[in-house]
Amino acid sequence: MLAQTGPDATVMLIVLITFTAPAIPILIIGMVYYYKKKLEQKQILAAIEKGVPLAELNLSAKKQDKSGGPGWIQDQSKGITLTLIGIGIAIAFWFLVTSLGGGVFNVMWIVPIVFLGNGIGLLIRANMRWKYEKTELQEQPPSEA
Repeated sequence: MLAQTGPDATVMLIVLITFTAPAIPILIIGMVYYYKKKLEQKQILAAIEKGVPLAELNLSAKKQDKSGGPGWIQDQSKGITLTLIGIGIAIAFWFLVTSLGGGVFNVMWIVPIVFLGNGIGLLIRANMRWKYEKTELQEQPPSEA
């Protein structure tokens, strides 16, 4: 009888699913973006052939700012989202590691650490931008109407 020294097939399947499942939505989004850009380029070429000015194509409509407030609000919401995702992944990995006996997935802890680090960084950035905008508003002289 040979002793099993490497990971078995179920552990390898779990690792494969863990790393490939998040990549599928990213691939789909990338393909949609690619074909959207390709269609936009075709529209530009057709307009050039017809002699239509590029200003009339309404390409700048998507470049308008869709935010509903200052930049610090966007940073804060992204930071909260990434922090919560990191906490959720950390809890899922903790359950996975404890159910498999521990010590198997030590390298995988980098994933929630990256999410947590980015989320906390965005929260710090939001706080700094908020303080900067607050002091900038206080230093502006009142405008006379």
